[in-house]
Amino acid sequence: MLNVGNEFERLVSIMARLRAPDGCPWDREQTHESLRPYVLEETYEVLDAIDRGSFSELKGELGDLLLQVIFHAQIAKEDERFTIEDVLRLLSDKLIERHPHIFGDKKLETAGEVVHQWEKIKLNQSKKRGLLDGVPQAQPALNHAFRVQEKAAGVGFEWSSIEGVREKLDEEIAEFHEALQKGDQNGREEEFGDILFSLVNLARYLRINPEDALRKTVKKFTKRFQYIEKTLSSRGRSLTDATLEEMDELWEESKAHR
Repeated sequence: MLNVGNEFERLVSIMARLRAPDGCPWDREQTHESLRPYVLEETYEVLDAIDRGSFSELKGELGDLLLQVIFHAQIAKEDERFTIEDVLRLLSDKLIERHPHIFGDKKLETAGEVVHQWEKIKLNQSKKRGLLDGVPQAQPALNHAFRVQEKAAGVGFEWSSIEGVREKLDEEIAEFHEALQKGDQNGREEEFGDILFSLVNLARYLRINPEDALRKTVKKFTKRFQYIEKTLSSRGRSLTDATLEEMDELWEESKAHR
């Protein structure tokens, strides 16, 4: 633990040096707002390393993500808003307070009970805010839907069985077909959104992260389509020259080359 503390203090001091008046011009120019894209970018690079199972890269990407935390904390310290010590203390206090089954005498047996307790504690701590007010708006829609549903389920607003989830999905699909027949564009969009929301609910019920699942499917599609493109190119052909039947045949062939 001493080495961890020393390395953490070293990182904090390096960032302070970079932000000093005679430090790095680029680092000194940054603000909370200007760093927003980097926080998002580093988060996705962490996810990409996890998806590829590259733990050597994950080590570096986690460091890059941690850098963003240190960067924001240093800017806040300079503005006399808060320090990295405040961040760490609040986080530690939160973990202890929201795990009374570990640091207290409360007994919980399942992960579901833990989630329910976590949301109940959060709700009691922020009575002036609604349960869903704390869900960040600036995140991918699938993940946003997942977190909204997860929080609602955490306080008991949940289907009692998977059959209820599936029936709701069937209901939304039927309403979408009805909107299609009416030629109502706004209705189509709304009902299509309801289908996606129900699919996210089904995924959550099955303990599948919809964002991860879709990202993996897109990656799979990309690889198979690239196989089509490369195979056609090796034959002196291009995508625009090929027929749909040819591309479909190569698509099926790509599955055998996984």
